[in-house]
Amino acid sequence: MFNKILVPLDGSDLAGKVLPKAEDLAKSFKAQLVLLAVGSAAVGEIGESSPEARTEAVARLPVVKYLQETAAALRAKNLAATWDYKQGNPAPEIIAYAVGHRMNLIILGSHGAGEVAWLLGSVAHRVVSHSPVPVLLIRVLGPKLPEHKDELDYFSM
Repeated sequence: MFNKILVPLDGSDLAGKVLPKAEDLAKSFKAQLVLLAVGSAAVGEIGESSPEARTEAVARLPVVKYLQETAAALRAKNLAATWDYKQGNPAPEIIAYAVGHRMNLIILGSHGAGEVAWLLGSVAHRVVSHSPVPVLLIRVLGPKLPEHKDELDYFSM
């Protein structure tokens, strides 16, 4: 059923919490895992001008090293795993990649780096709302009790 699974990651521990579920599904379906990170900075902001210089600058990004190491760890577990890095707006890039590379499933954490705990992450929300590819959204934050009385009142309505 699933032979190509896209796993968007931002390098955060929170986003990486989806990896065990992605591994389980990949094993069950003998699927290829494709790890994808999308940098939100414009390519020009990297400070390089030639294509070769931009490629070298991207290769030095911490998230690229994270993707390389994570894919290698998955391959060490006998899983087919590759990675890719794109520049642009994360949600549209994730969707375009999934469609363009004929992914069968996107496995995405509900939150990534810098997300507010009470809200579904904005990237996750956009991907879930607009992707024509099925999305498995995995809650990566544990439940948190409200800290203020007005928050308790909201949940008792």
